[in-house]
Amino acid sequence: MKTGASTFARYGRGAKQIPFTSIPVIDLAPFLAGGEPDRRRVAAAIDDACRNVGFFYIRNHGVPEAVLDRAFSETRRFFALPMEEKRHIDFRHSRTRVRGFIPLGELKADPSAKTDHQEGFDYGVELPTDDPDHRAGNLLHGPNQWPAALPSFRIGLYGYFEAILGLGRELFRAFALALDLPERYFDDKITKPLAQGRAIYYPPASQDVLEDREHWGVGTHSDYECFTILAQDEVGGLQVRNSAGDWIEAPPIPGCFLINLGDMMMRWTNGIYQSTPHRVLNRSNRARYSLVLFYGANYDARIECLPTCQDADHPPRYPAITQGAWTEKQLADILIYEMPPSAAR
Repeated sequence: MKTGASTFARYGRGAKQIPFTSIPVIDLAPFLAGGEPDRRRVAAAIDDACRNVGFFYIRNHGVPEAVLDRAFSETRRFFALPMEEKRHIDFRHSRTRVRGFIPLGELKADPSAKTDHQEGFDYGVELPTDDPDHRAGNLLHGPNQWPAALPSFRIGLYGYFEAILGLGRELFRAFALALDLPERYFDDKITKPLAQGRAIYYPPASQDVLEDREHWGVGTHSDYECFTILAQDEVGGLQVRNSAGDWIEAPPIPGCFLINLGDMMMRWTNGIYQSTPHRVLNRSNRARYSLVLFYGANYDARIECLPTCQDADHPPRYPAITQGAWTEKQLADILIYEMPPSAAR
């Protein structure tokens, strides 16, 4: 393993970041099926994207198209249910934070703006009611809520979730290689991850919403986990802010997922990797759907500066924190509804 000093020698903390004007597309096939030289070449491309953009597309990712198509089909069916059916699994009914249906107006990604113009369905790693962490009062672990009126939704959406969890483990290994760490450095930190899935419905925007500069599908924010895996439908609407303050479109690309880094990876890498602000506005006259996986580490994983991201001249910039404590704080900030704190400490 190389030293942290070599990382800074190659790139330098003081280098000027050039504002990006597009988001790179990376072919993941050589990483998934190739030998070490191929895996390192892909990791190097990911490293460059993480340092300069904070977003990148991946193609040839190994997730079957049929799995993705079914998840989108079931998502459309779920949000088309009558509101009273969706309300049966309102996230307020769950003892786990946050699992279930999130009505319009309950999320606020940008505290300085109005509530987000979206409905959501949140779920996570499926755990039984007797899960020891859940029984101990940990509100980030436990069972999901699923709609009784649409049993196929659970099958389609959770099948997709499991496939994306596997993809996320491969991405963690690519990040490890990119950061001059052993390839499986993160493996023991994601054995029971705080991985939160969200299916999102953005209603067609009315004229008053389009004219209101503070009313977005999702307001300006950065994600707070390690990284996010996003599948967009064909409608689009995601925008990413570069270092010059310009907004760059991040349109859907067929066959690709969009990956962006979150605050935890930025803290882990001492600010070398970027957690880039972004937002969503559905300017079309059509419904927009997306499938998101916010991939975090284990609840008790200690997030502190990685050994290869510091040296005598570049000490850690952020205090150590656990993934669970950070996630609970961030959820409390974005939810309009105040939920009780977790008993797990």
